[in-house]
Amino acid sequence: MTETRHSLDFTEKPLAEMTAEVKAFYEDLRKRRTVREFSDRDVPNEIIEHAILAAGTAPSGANHQPWHFTVIGKGPLRTKLRKAAEAEEKAFYESKASPEWLEALGPLGTDDHKPYIEIAPWII
Repeated sequence: MTETRHSLDFTEKPLAEMTAEVKAFYEDLRKRRTVREFSDRDVPNEIIEHAILAAGTAPSGANHQPWHFTVIGKGPLRTKLRKAAEAEEKAFYESKASPEWLEALGPLGTDDHKPYIEIAPWII
């Protein structure tokens, strides 16, 4: 069996530049938080399409990227999705979450109400 190797489009950067970039990347990621409030401001399709293209480049076995994304705009499907998500969350809060988990969620004020599912311009 012949082993096939693929060359990578890769340019090594100087150590100082790599260090600065990885620290900046960490600082950006460190600021991320889960949010449950979204603007209803329109987001152009092109931005959503490119965000999905970027997400689709995530590494995978054999580099096949078997990801599937569903994009849902405004409409009745969003109401159906919200109702299903709220039912699942209600079951979680009432019977699946441990006391420790619920205690950790307490200060965040999260509950089974998910109005943002119908407010955000897109659900991916």
